[in-house]
Amino acid sequence: MANRTQVRSNNSALIAMIADEDTIVGFLLAGVGNVDLRRKTNYLLVDSKTTVKQIEDAFKEFTTREDIAIVLISQYVANMIRFAVDSYNQAIPAILEIPSKDHPYDPTQDSVLSRVKHLFSAESVASDRR
Repeated sequence: MANRTQVRSNNSALIAMIADEDTIVGFLLAGVGNVDLRRKTNYLLVDSKTTVKQIEDAFKEFTTREDIAIVLISQYVANMIRFAVDSYNQAIPAILEIPSKDHPYDPTQDSVLSRVKHLFSAESVASDRR
């Protein structure tokens, strides 16, 4: 338990988003949006003009910022940078793949879900050996 990762508690932690316009607008209307003093936002709106490099850069930025606790990323966007999402192995910020209006959620492509399944299958094998 000594290796637990802690989110700073002196300020509230943010939720970052990388998604399509409808998803971003919905979360902004719910009050998730933030713009800091340097005019940096906690979201990237992905459309047909957004490059894979821009998505990857935003993902790297959000996963290294100390004020972000969760990164929500539309699954179809995560598929564009699957190599980066799959290689990310930190507990905080947590990466959650979400569906979008035009792209339904596919649990077979979710890297977090596959890691959990692998963890539980390894635990069940270990418990069977006892």
